[in-house]
Amino acid sequence: MDAYRRAGVDIAAGEALVDRIKGAATRTHRPGVMGGLGGFGGLFSLAGYTDPVLVSGTDGVGTKLLVAQQLGRHDTVGIDLVAMCVNDVVVSGAEPLFFLDYFATGALDVDAAAEVVEGIARGCELAGCALLGGETAEMPGMYGPGHYDLAGFCVGVVERDQLMDPTSVSVGDALVGLPSSGLHSNGFSLVRQVLLESGAHDLDSDPAELGHSLGDELMLPTRIYVRDVLDLRQRFEVRAMAHITGGGLPGNVARVLPDGCGAELWRGSWPVPDIFALLATTGSLSEADMTETFNCGIGMVLVVPQPLAEEVAAAAEGHVIGRVIEGDGVSFT
Repeated sequence: MDAYRRAGVDIAAGEALVDRIKGAATRTHRPGVMGGLGGFGGLFSLAGYTDPVLVSGTDGVGTKLLVAQQLGRHDTVGIDLVAMCVNDVVVSGAEPLFFLDYFATGALDVDAAAEVVEGIARGCELAGCALLGGETAEMPGMYGPGHYDLAGFCVGVVERDQLMDPTSVSVGDALVGLPSSGLHSNGFSLVRQVLLESGAHDLDSDPAELGHSLGDELMLPTRIYVRDVLDLRQRFEVRAMAHITGGGLPGNVARVLPDGCGAELWRGSWPVPDIFALLATTGSLSEADMTETFNCGIGMVLVVPQPLAEEVAAAAEGHVIGRVIEGDGVSFT
């Protein structure tokens, strides 16, 4: 073990991390969890379903991690990691059951890693899923000092007859947008280029548009929509859902529309957080640059029958932002 430590891998640090995070993982337990951390695999009992369909998803945090590492703030990127996975799973109609994480670094900083996992556990609590296990990989030479990468994996379940069916979408249906908490966790390569690498701002600056530091704004965690969306499905007919990530509104809304249907989105029908205006102005970004890269204030879109639109929007604290039209693609009017 001394030789391995001299090579840059500290097994004792890894064991210390597992001890630190056991309590966080235990807090996320839900019915179905079997055992605890420390085994070779996480166990989950799938019971109580008639015709269950498992829905899986995987994602990362992207270069938002570089902002966190520059700031030395590691407590919210775990929430981002969970959000990017569970929000993808829930749009199929599935309830997230359990989550696994992968943390890779060059030299393990137990304190930073524990902060990250605490954030992952908090995200799991918000989503109602269990943190069932994970992997910490220490790879000297693969990552620079202080750098790490994250990946997440989520499994959910839905009864077969409750799966979302985009073929039920029809011309005239309404699009209801649920507000984002900000940038969420995509587009950060462009964000960093425009706001930081250009020298226009630094993370400690306080742009007048924001009313707080740029670092605080960029570290706002991705909103987790799971509980809201599952509740809305219990109360209303929801025909399709789109999680707005890379590709923005045009790219993601189009993914849930059947052949022969397009979408018309109405400019000005929802408030856009100030960070997006700061980006557009600073980087001289076109409307296409903005809408095809960022969520622009809408993190989830629900397709509902038009007569229910206003009621669903009120219940979701969202906005009616457009409608389904004949044709294809997504346009703005």
